[in-house]
Amino acid sequence: MTTSDPLPGWGDYLAILGQADGLLDTLADRDDPLARQEVYRLLFLALASGFNSAFMDPDLPDFTPAVSNVLNGVGTNPDFIYAGTLIDGTGQYRLSGERGDGLFLLFDFVAGGLYVTEQRGVSVGTLDIDKCTLVDGCFDILLSGERPMDHQGDWFRLDPRARTVMARQASYEWGAGREARIAIERIDRPIAPRRLEADEVARRLKLLAAFPERFAGFAMGYGAGQRSRGFVNRLEHDDWAGRGGVANQHYYQGIFRLAPGEALIVETEIPEQVRYWNIQLNDPLWNAIDWINRQSSLNGGQAVLDSDGKFRAVIALEDPGVPNWLDPGGHAEGSLMLRWTEASSGPEPKLTIVPTASVRERLPPETAVVTPAMRQDALRKRRRGAQLRRRW
Repeated sequence: MTTSDPLPGWGDYLAILGQADGLLDTLADRDDPLARQEVYRLLFLALASGFNSAFMDPDLPDFTPAVSNVLNGVGTNPDFIYAGTLIDGTGQYRLSGERGDGLFLLFDFVAGGLYVTEQRGVSVGTLDIDKCTLVDGCFDILLSGERPMDHQGDWFRLDPRARTVMARQASYEWGAGREARIAIERIDRPIAPRRLEADEVARRLKLLAAFPERFAGFAMGYGAGQRSRGFVNRLEHDDWAGRGGVANQHYYQGIFRLAPGEALIVETEIPEQVRYWNIQLNDPLWNAIDWINRQSSLNGGQAVLDSDGKFRAVIALEDPGVPNWLDPGGHAEGSLMLRWTEASSGPEPKLTIVPTASVRERLPPETAVVTPAMRQDALRKRRRGAQLRRRW
């Protein structure tokens, strides 16, 4: 668009947004009123999430939430706090802050993330703060293509293809300890904020208006792809390498599907060494199921292991009264993902459909009984801890 072109009006932007209605044709039952409204919810979610990136400036980077418990699309990990920003891989940046007390603080550099003004690209580097110099828990790192001859501190090679940097901090015990504090600044250019011209504002708003269709299409395609490959109550292995996942991680993912009166038992060994692991449930549109008010996920600190060292969980619509219940939030079908991070092995979980009435018969005899009162206590602790985290 040039300044001589007529600028879009409100109706023009709404017309672009309206094109996303075509995603309803991908539903198994387009006439299902709840399914339609849930797609519309996802489109609004995408629009809200997209605004965070639509007006980012790589010369003035600032970490903002990409996803959260509210913007819970694309399988948001309940144990992570995410933040991202645009950068210019040919520039120089100072990354500084305080590590915090979490399991890890990682920065993933990609050639294009799921942001409004860019297309998805490959990962081009991962920075683990635990491999950097920490002084009283604080870090100060130069990011650049070449290390300056006179630079004495920590340095990380910035790939010229880098367009986005995504921060992930992980925690097993929600709300305990101190969260990370992060700052980033471009240092090879002066701080010079500028007011955008009308045509540039319009260009970005048009991209923002088109973003819900793009975001929701990507999310809905995730589950559709697994169904087409036959991974229903089965799991496939994927490392998501170079596609937005954490490096050195095993993912097992698939679709759970429960018929009336059925439950799904997930059973797995635990790697001898593992930096982090979790299992989580997502709805059919790949939104992480409300993890603040439901036990829809468990991590290596929350899970209860059996006497044989294995982890066993039960996915069921009603509480089966076991410690490792995974609550699907009223969804008889959705997606599940289990990940092992920096593990000595990547054991594959076993999935078994059983009658709900016989769940206890299929579990070790020592499996504890969780009463409704105990579940309420656990849920209250869970939601307190989640709210105490710095989520945005």
